[in-house]
Amino acid sequence: MTSSVSICSNALIRLGDKPISSFEDGTDAANACANLYPSIRNAMLRAHPWDCARKRVVLAPLSGTPAFDYAYQYQMPADWLRTLQIGDRRYALDYVIEGKQILTDAKSLPLVYIWRNETESTWDDTFIEVVTAKMTSVLAYPITQSASMEQVKETEFQQLFKQAKAVNGQENQPETLGDFPLLANRLSGYRNVPGR
Repeated sequence: MTSSVSICSNALIRLGDKPISSFEDGTDAANACANLYPSIRNAMLRAHPWDCARKRVVLAPLSGTPAFDYAYQYQMPADWLRTLQIGDRRYALDYVIEGKQILTDAKSLPLVYIWRNETESTWDDTFIEVVTAKMTSVLAYPITQSASMEQVKETEFQQLFKQAKAVNGQENQPETLGDFPLLANRLSGYRNVPGR
């Protein structure tokens, strides 16, 4: 079963080092993994709207209200990493994000976001490979003391990352511009042009 330790162990093996059994092994490699892994995991989750890290909630307003401009404020969820959508996707919503709060005039707030999914066994295989490749890249110099190895592993990561984003993006419906009557009228007029 995939875990943070197995991802780091695989990265170490790719660098010619021994795997670890725990972040508390006491070895330099285990200490490096324990220090680097949480921030790398979060950065990779934030880097793309991965299917395995999307979450959908409806937020209730906080008891306090903004000083001006908006009627309500909402606290981002504790596991929030990146906002993907605020409000219903069919209708535009006036809002602003300040710190980790969303200010708006809406009485309830639908939110789609990337959450801090720390359960690696629920991740897509492609995303596991992305995080493993990034860990290999960031561990390359500390483990091998080779700047050229670090560069090679970072190049490998960048290529894999592009492929993984493309694959993940193909699994969902293409995004549309929403319900815009002017656009619909222009498109229908375009379709009615002779010879089209």
